[in-house]
Amino acid sequence: MSAPASARPAAPSYAAVLRVPHARRTFAAALTGRFSYGVAPLAVLLSVNRATGSYAVSGMVMSLFGGAAVFLMPLRASLVDRYGARRALLPMATLYAVLLCVLAALLWRPGAPAALIGAAAALAGACAPPLGPVMRALWSELVTDRHLQRRAYSLDGVAEELLFVSGPVLVGVLITWAPPASGILLGALLIVGGTAAFITSPAMTGPRTGSRTGPGTERRATSRRTGSRGVSGLLVPVVVAAGAGLALSGVELLVTAYAERGSYDTAFVPWALGALSVGSALGGLANGAIDWRLSARARLARFTAGLGLMIAAAGLAPDLWTLTAAMVLTGVFIAPTLTTSYLLADEMAPQGARTQAGAWVNMAVNGGNSSGALVAGALIGRLPLPLCFALAGAASLAAAAVTVVARGPGGGSVTGAGMAEAGVSEAEVPGTAAGVAGVSEAPTGEAGASGVPAVR
Repeated sequence: MSAPASARPAAPSYAAVLRVPHARRTFAAALTGRFSYGVAPLAVLLSVNRATGSYAVSGMVMSLFGGAAVFLMPLRASLVDRYGARRALLPMATLYAVLLCVLAALLWRPGAPAALIGAAAALAGACAPPLGPVMRALWSELVTDRHLQRRAYSLDGVAEELLFVSGPVLVGVLITWAPPASGILLGALLIVGGTAAFITSPAMTGPRTGSRTGPGTERRATSRRTGSRGVSGLLVPVVVAAGAGLALSGVELLVTAYAERGSYDTAFVPWALGALSVGSALGGLANGAIDWRLSARARLARFTAGLGLMIAAAGLAPDLWTLTAAMVLTGVFIAPTLTTSYLLADEMAPQGARTQAGAWVNMAVNGGNSSGALVAGALIGRLPLPLCFALAGAASLAAAAVTVVARGPGGGSVTGAGMAEAGVSEAEVPGTAAGVAGVSEAPTGEAGASGVPAVR
């Protein structure tokens, strides 16, 4: 439910997010670097396939590249939390770019050993800087108003969605007149340029808002410590992200199988899958614009359940056009689910580990995505497609159930009412930036820097 218009002041707009001091420059720089992740993977895949002529080698290389990037992200994020963004991000980005250049050189012409290509890909993936988690942690530093912060996260999620749609398009244009490996070089250029601009932003080098003092500072810090007693509070957003990734990766294969079994032209499949991105962008913008009265955890349960139900219902579509419409409606729940997962993880993260919290959610999404493809591939052909869609939706519904059943730190979730009883307003809690990960240049021994959430 959203709050009545008379109950709250007018909700700030997305333009208000970009009017926050230094927000536009910092966000643009982060998106430039993150655009590399929309460009490089497809360029690597096409380059490996062209250089080796083997789908088996291509699959092996992409597994090593993606696996190292995804599953080592919490470790890289912990380095940012420990040493600060300016000390950690640029060395990672530089090493990542150098290894991408080595990979491009190996793949420029056929003949390189598959083992050498795989090793270079794995090393490159292991060094990919966690720009997304750092930017999301930085939004909490730049934006202290709770409602404006939600719009910032939604804007971030929608922009990222567009990057991953436009990146492959750019690669497709590039390879019409240059070797596919040139796309890898473009990815290297984007990550270095974007990261350099990101860490030199005044938002990074200026005074930390977390160092401000005032009547509410101690109260906000106390609330964060209490709400994040231990790291078990991260269970809910991580499980939800994994369930969503599991469900969505299955959908991609299921839509393809639906088209093949219905004797539809497979050229329509990208349009049906593209409808997911369109719906996600619309849902993300709507989620940020609505002045929600429900807590983040309550919203997350509803978004995740809606995602599961829409996936299950899509399996009943009588034709591809109806399925495409169902994909738009399914997509409406994607960005709100993931955005709210990141918001909840940020709220529950221990001080000094907020970048890691976002990285765990990110890893869960991608890990679930990889697992979902394997499970869906095994089920297609053995079970009716409507049942396969229903099982994919069940993964998201199970994650929604976790948000209801699991209890937060201290025996319950932190709700608006509970914070009011403690004398802390809902807007104050995420506004505190004491120890924001990746923004300050904290010394190695800063408290909480080693608090990696033990969630898998």
